[in-house]
Amino acid sequence: MTENRVLRGPLLSFREDPGGEDQPEAGSVLYLEDGALWLDHGHIRAVDDYTRLAPSLPPGIEVVDYSGKLMMPGFIDSHVHYVQLDIMAAYGRQLLDWLNEYTFPAESRFVEREHAEQVAEVFLDELMRVGTTTAQVFCTSHPVSVESFFIAAHRRGLRMLAGKVLMDRNAPEALTDTALGGIRDSERLIGDWHGKGRLGYSLTPRFAPTSTRQQLDATGSLLRSAPDLYLQTHLSENHGEIDWVAELFPEARDYLDVYERHDLVGPRSTFAHGIHLTLEARARLAEAGANVAFCPTSNLFLGSGLFDRLACHKVNLAFSLASDVGAGTDLCGLGTLKAAYQVGQLLGQPLTAWQGFYHLTLGNARALHLDAHIGSLREGAEADIVVLDPRATPLLARRTAHTKTLDELLFALMMLGDDRTIFETWAGGKCQHRRDVA
Repeated sequence: MTENRVLRGPLLSFREDPGGEDQPEAGSVLYLEDGALWLDHGHIRAVDDYTRLAPSLPPGIEVVDYSGKLMMPGFIDSHVHYVQLDIMAAYGRQLLDWLNEYTFPAESRFVEREHAEQVAEVFLDELMRVGTTTAQVFCTSHPVSVESFFIAAHRRGLRMLAGKVLMDRNAPEALTDTALGGIRDSERLIGDWHGKGRLGYSLTPRFAPTSTRQQLDATGSLLRSAPDLYLQTHLSENHGEIDWVAELFPEARDYLDVYERHDLVGPRSTFAHGIHLTLEARARLAEAGANVAFCPTSNLFLGSGLFDRLACHKVNLAFSLASDVGAGTDLCGLGTLKAAYQVGQLLGQPLTAWQGFYHLTLGNARALHLDAHIGSLREGAEADIVVLDPRATPLLARRTAHTKTLDELLFALMMLGDDRTIFETWAGGKCQHRRDVA
C-alpha cells in the first residue's frame, strides 16, 4: 500500500479551545468545505483547500474522495479499561460492588497470555471501528496483559498509552502484587515499551484503597525519576469509595491528599471521574497541571454522580473525555458526547457541539500532553483521522438533510451518531477500518 495519498472532502479541526458560547471564538476552528489532507509516510504533509493544494501535488497521486462525509482528527479516549471489555452491560451495581462482583473475576483471567492477546486484538478492532485512534488504557496487574496490549498496538502503528495495574492489597490474591514486585514489573515494561514506536507508559495504581503507602511512595519515586512517564488512577468517583479512603488514610485531609503525599499529582497525571471534589481540591489539581477524565456513560450507569464541568472551568482545571468501559456503556466517542450533554443538562450547563468535538480531539490531546503529535489536522501532525458519514442511518440522514449550519450538523452527529457513523478510521497514515457497506 502506498504511503503517499490525498484525502479530499469536507474537513474540520480545532486550532484552539472554541470557548463555551454557541459560536466558536474567532480563529479556533478550521473548516474547509472542499479540503485536502496530503498524507506522507504516516504524517500530514499539507492541509489546504483542494483547489489550492492540487497544483503542488505529484502527478498521479491517489486522491480518495470523501464528498458528503466529514474528516476530523481521530478521537481520543483518556481513560479506558481494555480488560473489562467482556463485562460491559453486566447488571449495574455501585462502584465497590461492581469491582468485587464483575471486575476482579474478569481481570483474573488475564494471567493467561492467550486470553490477553485475544481481548487486546478485539479491543483495538473496536477502537478502530468507533474512530478512536488513541487511548490511555488500564491493563491488569499481570505484566502479560500489558505486553499483549502493546504488541497489538505497536503492530498496528497506533499511538497508545497503557500500564500495569499496581495493587498490593484489598483485592483477590490472583490480582495482587507487592510494593517492590509491582515496581520492578513496571520498570521492565517501561524499558521494553515506553517510547517504542508511538507507545507511552502510564504508571497505574488502581486507586488509593488497593495500594499500600509503600506502593504509592515507590510509584511516586519512579514518576519523579522519569518525568516523561504518565500516571493514571481513580479519584472521588463514589461516596462509599471516598469514605473507605478516609478510613484507610486518616492522616490525609482528603482523597486527593493521599496522592499528593506520594508525589503522584503532576502535569501528566490523569484522575478518572473526580465527581465529588471540593472547589479547593479542583484548584490544587489545576495548579499541578493534572487533568480529570470525565466518564459520563459510566457515571450514569453506576449512579456515581454528575460531573461539574463549570466547576473545573472556574479554577482552570483541565478535563478530558473518556469511555471508562466496562462500567461505561459505549466505546464510541459520539456516545460519550451524547451522555456528556445529558449530564450537563441536568446541571444546567449543556455541552455545545463545538466544545464536545474539541475535547474529543485537540482538548484530550492537550490534556494528555500529546498535542505535538495528534489532536488536530495540521502540517506535520501524525495522520490519525476519522471520516464521519452524516447519512449513516436513515434517521441521521433525515435530520442532517435539514441542518443549515455546521454547528447544527455537529450537534446532530453528537446526539444521533453511533458506531455506524464512522465511515473510515485512519491511524498512522493507514486505513485501519472501513465500514461495511450493504
